[in-house]
Amino acid sequence: MSSPSTIAHYWRRLRGSDRFAECLRVLLALGGVIVYCLLGRHAAAMIPAMLGVIACALAETEDHWRSRFGTLLITLICFASVAFVVEGLLPHPVAFACALPLMTFLLVMLGAVSARYATIAGATLILAVYTMIGADQPQGPPMDLWVTLIPLLTGAAWYGMLSLLWSMLSPQLAVRHALARVFDALADYLEGKAALFTPVHGMDRDAMLLSLAMQNEHVVEALNDTRIVLIDRIGMRRPRGATAARLQLYFKAQDIHERISSSHHPYAALAAAFYHSDVLFRCEHMLRLEADQCRRHAEALRLRVTPASSVDLSAAQKDLRASIDALRRDTPAPPELLLRSLEALLRNITAIQTLLEDETPPMTSVEGEDIALQNPGPQSLREAWQRIAIQLTPRSSRFRHALRLAIALMAGYGILHLIELRHGYWILLTTLLVCQPSYGATRVRMLQRVLGTVIGVIVGWATLRLLPATPWQLLLIVLSGVVFFAARLRRYSTATAAITLFVVLCFNQAGSGYAVMWPRLLDTLIGAAIAALSIYLILPDWQGRQLDQVLANTLRNDARYLQQIMAQYIHGKRDDLAYRIARREAHNADAALSGMLANMLREPGRQRRGNEDLLRFLTIAHTMLGHISALGAHRQAIGSSQALGTITLAGNLAVTQLEHLADALGASNPAPQADNGSGQSVTLQVDSLEDEAARLVLGQLALILAHRDRLAVVIHDIQAA
Repeated sequence: MSSPSTIAHYWRRLRGSDRFAECLRVLLALGGVIVYCLLGRHAAAMIPAMLGVIACALAETEDHWRSRFGTLLITLICFASVAFVVEGLLPHPVAFACALPLMTFLLVMLGAVSARYATIAGATLILAVYTMIGADQPQGPPMDLWVTLIPLLTGAAWYGMLSLLWSMLSPQLAVRHALARVFDALADYLEGKAALFTPVHGMDRDAMLLSLAMQNEHVVEALNDTRIVLIDRIGMRRPRGATAARLQLYFKAQDIHERISSSHHPYAALAAAFYHSDVLFRCEHMLRLEADQCRRHAEALRLRVTPASSVDLSAAQKDLRASIDALRRDTPAPPELLLRSLEALLRNITAIQTLLEDETPPMTSVEGEDIALQNPGPQSLREAWQRIAIQLTPRSSRFRHALRLAIALMAGYGILHLIELRHGYWILLTTLLVCQPSYGATRVRMLQRVLGTVIGVIVGWATLRLLPATPWQLLLIVLSGVVFFAARLRRYSTATAAITLFVVLCFNQAGSGYAVMWPRLLDTLIGAAIAALSIYLILPDWQGRQLDQVLANTLRNDARYLQQIMAQYIHGKRDDLAYRIARREAHNADAALSGMLANMLREPGRQRRGNEDLLRFLTIAHTMLGHISALGAHRQAIGSSQALGTITLAGNLAVTQLEHLADALGASNPAPQADNGSGQSVTLQVDSLEDEAARLVLGQLALILAHRDRLAVVIHDIQAA
């Protein structure tokens, strides 16, 4: 038997989950609908009202309650407009067949305004299909407005008001969960980085670097999500109280990310040089301890407690310091270049430790620029329209997806009328949910959707056989809806199985649940097939077609980041807005590249462009970004004018060469030839400098130039393929 303390521990962990609040809201909303419909004898309104709850929950964004109120109004206006259009045109198949693709195209293009509007647009399309499903119920006149439309919108409004009240009572909940996801991602990244320091022969470090580049995508995504949540809380005001503390914690996470991303020397060379020493094992051990500390920060944010400090970190730092000192006393001592790399690595790891242990914010300046965040949302209606207008071209991925989805839904509507399927509107719902912007994502979603539907039908059949009593089925309706929202972001097959069980049990209240099982499965297969054909035949968005631009964008943003860093070696360290934007855009470009390659690997073989060369490019580019990040981590003003002049010339050379390579890719010109002499000439100047900081900068610039030359060779191979 579990003790009360154990139960309390699990309850705190459950309450701290980032899915708990949404699931509890769905539980209350669906339960409220069932209770109201049973007590008020409105059984016919139960299914559309619950569908309205689900649609509004899918449109939910992590806004502050002030913003959420406006978002809720926009959502309900979109829901009502589309629902009335569907109800009005559904009896006229030809008119509806013309309106459906137009409505789909407009709503998908609305998502170009911002991520918030993209979420609302997607949920509005789902509600449009729910309206069709509600009108297709067996009760009453098939087009009775009061039986379908009003309960649907009422259910959406009910969940919206519940969500708004929740946001007012817990204004910092979304911020804490977003920051917790950041520290969890940082912990995973630290674990991956620690593995690179294992001094074992035969390790495939290129594969580990590739995995690390993919992991960096999750860190970047978590940081971007947190920034949007913070911007919504701050608005035009100066942050105060809890919001100011969360903002400073976000800046701290950015600083930690830059330091974790840093690479001071090739890992294979370090492993070969210190194979018989314990220094790399100690580096690995300390990084893993810091990963554990990041996880403690994440758990503390979720549980609203103070993170526990680790006494092991200080001891590990002292042991690493002693190990480096012992290497210096060896006879013969290792090369000075390697020892300087170890010293820089120790300083960087120690700085991460300080950031994790110190509760004071890393940014103490009170100037507005230093705490400003770049708002990604449109600042006016004109800017919103400009964001849409710029996407109105076949070269835009959003435009192609909008046109593809519009045609796919029109084809699905034609098929359900052609073969006169009962409950055929599930074809449209499956097509809508399966058809993703990329081929790889569509294929994964299709398999998950079909598998989940099969499991859901089997579980639904077993449930109807074992639990024929209505009260138990009503309870399972609510629980299956909760499971859907608990699993929809991470386990889509489980979510699909849960929502299929939800549908079977709901329709069993209005008729026969057995009667909808085969139609549900058949419609899912047809809808998935339409989505698969559309992504393959209608303006396919093969990743290889945008490859040159993505590669060029990666190099161009690396050059801007490096340029911002070099300026700070002149004027001193300053985490201002321009620097943070350049740093973020460089990591965003690196994440976009890894995401594009992941999608490309799922595409048909003949559509791929030099997979091995592209993986080499990602590995080299991410390693080069690590060397740039190392320069960012060690920023300080260089006092010697001679040293400053030397590193300024070398920095300008590196920036220029990266820009030239990016320009050649962007214009689809042959890549400039690798210039191995530039990196070697910079390396030869390192020992001529007396300033230790300048030596570090020049050494990193030499490595950046060497990686730039390697990228030029890889690009040449890609273009020749």
